[in-house]
Amino acid sequence: MLHGNPLALAGFPIGPPEMWFTPHVIRLSEAAVDPETTQQVLSNTGFVTPRSVGHTEVRQGFSPGHIDKGRVTKPVGNTLTSLERFGMWMVEISYKPGAMDPVGLGVTREIADLGIKDVEWVKSRKIYMISGDFTGSDIEEVSRRLLCDSMVQEYRVAWVSSVENLLDVGVGDLQTGCWVVETRYRPGVNDPEAVSTQQGIEVLIPGKTVSVQTGMVYLIAGEIGEEEIVKICEKILVNPLIQIYRYKAYNPVSGVKTKYVETINLLDADLAELEEISRARMLALSLDEMGRRKEYYQKLGRNPTDIELEAIAQTWSEHCMDKTVKAIIKTPDSVVDSILKTYIMGATKKLGKPWCLSVFEDDAGLVEFDDELAIAFKVETHNHPTALDPYGGAGTGSGGVFRDILGVGAKPILSTDILFFGPPDYPHEKLPPGVMHPKRVMKSAVAGIRDYGNRMGIPTANGAIGFDERYVGTPLVFAGSLGIIPKDRYVREPNPGDIIVLVGGKTGKDGIHGVTFASKTLDKESEQTARGAVQIGSPIEEKKFADALIQARDRGDKPLYTAVKDCGGGGLSSAIGEMAHKIGAEVDLDKVPLKETGMTPWMIWVSESQERMVLAVPAENLGKVLEIFRGENSDATPIGRFRDDGKLVLRYKGEVVGELSTEFLHRGLPRAVKKARWEKKSFSKPVVEEKEDYTEDLLKILGSPNVASKEWVIRQYDHEVQARTVVKPLQGVFCDGPGDGCVLKPRYDSWRGVVVSNGGNPLYSDDPYRMALSAIDEAIRNNVALGGRRIALLDNFAWGNPDFEDRLGSLVEAARGCYDGAIAFGTPFISGKDSLNNEYILEDGSSIPVLPTLIVSAVGIIPDVRKAVTMDLKRGGDLVYILGVTRDEMGGSHYYKVNGYRGGEIPTVDLEEAPKSFEALTRAIDKGLVEACHDCSEGGLAVAAAEMGFAGGFGLDIELAKIPADGKLSDSTKLFSESNSRFLLEVRPENAEAFERVMAGHRVARIGQTTLEKRLVIRSNNNAVVEAELEKLRETWKKTFKW
Repeated sequence: MLHGNPLALAGFPIGPPEMWFTPHVIRLSEAAVDPETTQQVLSNTGFVTPRSVGHTEVRQGFSPGHIDKGRVTKPVGNTLTSLERFGMWMVEISYKPGAMDPVGLGVTREIADLGIKDVEWVKSRKIYMISGDFTGSDIEEVSRRLLCDSMVQEYRVAWVSSVENLLDVGVGDLQTGCWVVETRYRPGVNDPEAVSTQQGIEVLIPGKTVSVQTGMVYLIAGEIGEEEIVKICEKILVNPLIQIYRYKAYNPVSGVKTKYVETINLLDADLAELEEISRARMLALSLDEMGRRKEYYQKLGRNPTDIELEAIAQTWSEHCMDKTVKAIIKTPDSVVDSILKTYIMGATKKLGKPWCLSVFEDDAGLVEFDDELAIAFKVETHNHPTALDPYGGAGTGSGGVFRDILGVGAKPILSTDILFFGPPDYPHEKLPPGVMHPKRVMKSAVAGIRDYGNRMGIPTANGAIGFDERYVGTPLVFAGSLGIIPKDRYVREPNPGDIIVLVGGKTGKDGIHGVTFASKTLDKESEQTARGAVQIGSPIEEKKFADALIQARDRGDKPLYTAVKDCGGGGLSSAIGEMAHKIGAEVDLDKVPLKETGMTPWMIWVSESQERMVLAVPAENLGKVLEIFRGENSDATPIGRFRDDGKLVLRYKGEVVGELSTEFLHRGLPRAVKKARWEKKSFSKPVVEEKEDYTEDLLKILGSPNVASKEWVIRQYDHEVQARTVVKPLQGVFCDGPGDGCVLKPRYDSWRGVVVSNGGNPLYSDDPYRMALSAIDEAIRNNVALGGRRIALLDNFAWGNPDFEDRLGSLVEAARGCYDGAIAFGTPFISGKDSLNNEYILEDGSSIPVLPTLIVSAVGIIPDVRKAVTMDLKRGGDLVYILGVTRDEMGGSHYYKVNGYRGGEIPTVDLEEAPKSFEALTRAIDKGLVEACHDCSEGGLAVAAAEMGFAGGFGLDIELAKIPADGKLSDSTKLFSESNSRFLLEVRPENAEAFERVMAGHRVARIGQTTLEKRLVIRSNNNAVVEAELEKLRETWKKTFKW
């Protein structure tokens, strides 16, 4: 029910009562414009004057009768110029009557999901506020040709006095009985669509200087009151971190300070005061680390400036320095001198693969592709930002990892995403304070990844999504990218005298303290305290400088730059600081292009505004580099130069505001010493009632969120762009089967390809050592299933607070598993990233840690992409084989999960046999003996068989008694055990003898055949224990995420 008339000139309440505002007032000078002319101007520009215009105040409204759909009513004569100084054009885009409004329908569904059932409908309006030197015909051309899809949309135009008053101007067909909500970005927050629109206008109408802002208006009809509309706004329509839904005069800029920097009294601070300085300034440093700072400044005989404190905090953050995995860790049995050095890098060093070109040294790992090209691969985490702003957090996670690839000079050719959320049907009433609903988080995160990758023109073709209640407070986002670079174009050493060039987007207040925020746990206050830590992305901006960077790399006989670095976590502080760690640098911060006023030097230095990179450019190449970036309409600004004395000198308007030793900055951090313990959890095997028919159990697993089809997500991603994707994420006759990975063809003149896959199952985290082995085995076997070999790995740990000994103990165990797995399979780690403190603190002080989560990504080589194998069955009458041993390993299985069981053995890996059987399978694939191959993972043999069947459109008839097994197993175990290192294979009868010869000596068995009947039948000693039509299996698998 509407509280007030939406057409009332005084406006109506939107948002909490304390945030209501009075209508905007236009003051007209009677001396400048006589009443008669004013009345005429206002009438012709859509203003309503309810009282005599001879008054000096005119309250504004909007008369739909003056602005027709698709037509602009032009001002009379040139009298509009008297209003231009306080006005702008507003263009409203709406869907035509009878056309579907997908945005409105989506919001309607989300409102219902929120538990508000009385909303009848929602209609959406896209709003563009455009100011500049425009005539009515200009704005009509822009609206018609650029902003509106005339097939399904229509536009209206009005002249308004301010961006703040859209609700007072009756936008569109306002109707009684509806609420009107206007949303837009906060001031200073990057508005990517506005930037693109502005550029489009400047191309469409050359010579015009314009400014654009965008927003949305929602018309919401139904019997709902103020409390419900506020809930809808704050839970669905806006993210308060980056958007406002009603504020009139919000401005985050508090004014210009009278001095450039603040001096912090560190020298006189006692222990309590040191802790308070760290807390109050959100430095996220321990008392030992604050004490080391104090010692440094005692030697210098002065106190630090704020920018120096901030620079050290960024560099020493958990995110940038990986303090925990580099720490000395004492366990009851031993001392581990760095998890990273001992286990992850230790495995790579021991293997010593010559095709590893650069590992753990740069923004991404590099391995050899062929004689000319190298592959760059990196997977990053972006968990905390996604918890607060799912769309922006996940999107900038992708943008950041693309820049990691660009940071080694490579061109991104693939995007990957592995995501973990709370259950999509999680009850709203159980949500902790300050936590968004998992379904909203998932939808927004997927949209962020979609928009960034698609707009950058980078295919997203590999990933996974998992769900568990322990991700409700802290979702996990693993964003990855793969790129290619000529081996002789990789450079990474700046020289003294090289110019520091900042390229890409402008610097703002978004993202300040991002890395220190990521080093802390989340709670209900994070939404407020960490508001500035969230970054806002603009993929179009990144696309422009990415194209320019590749040109700068390839022009001439060597790159025009000597080093390049992503300006991500820690901003300029980390990017320039890391580039200068051996030689030093000087930076003029006032030369940094800003997108808002009121920024102090330390804000400029640590801001994590997106779409920025730093280049080291020899002076003689500076003109060429600036010309290239101008050609792509991307900013490139010299802001300093590299030195040769090991000092980092920061200036602002000619004044030195900070000076640090790079030696102290990068090597002064005190080594952390931590305690860890791990006691292996022991669970008795649950009593599971055996039955004669498991068809319903198979259907339950297929429909469970972890196993169900993610086609709703995958179809949003462009996995065809760049024309390199040979094997796509969805496979089979209907292109809807779940592939084990993807295959790319990086070169257009070669059949040699790259295979990308991943593995990980947090449900195995009760035994972190076995979980790590399982993740490695899954990532590799997914790669092998497609034809991959010569595989390199990336590790990504997402854990809880490492200050808890049990959390750290499980991390040590998982790292130990990584070492053993990598050594056994001969697969070196080339890069990785850990993300710690993934916990949500509840009001009572207890916490919800995420499931200890390890994701392993694998990149392999396939000599000929034409020999790649997919998972869908190819024809009836072929033979079905299983490779690998099924064991009584039901711990963490999806059969147990859907039936509420807990306990049993977590799957392990036979580290001697598995690598040998994988190599044999690769030989069989190379000989063309395998028609289809699918790994057995979540849901075991039964799920793998169902997926192969409905993907290919052919049935299967399988006998459980024939599968290789250790010991006597129940039917439920044979069907649903998730034992590692297993594949289900389709082989033609004429190739059976040759296949069995290649696989001799390994645990492989012929267990059935494919059929022309579209039915899956699994028997136990000739008695059917699973029997279902393929269509029923497919429909069950697909319906969960038919959103």
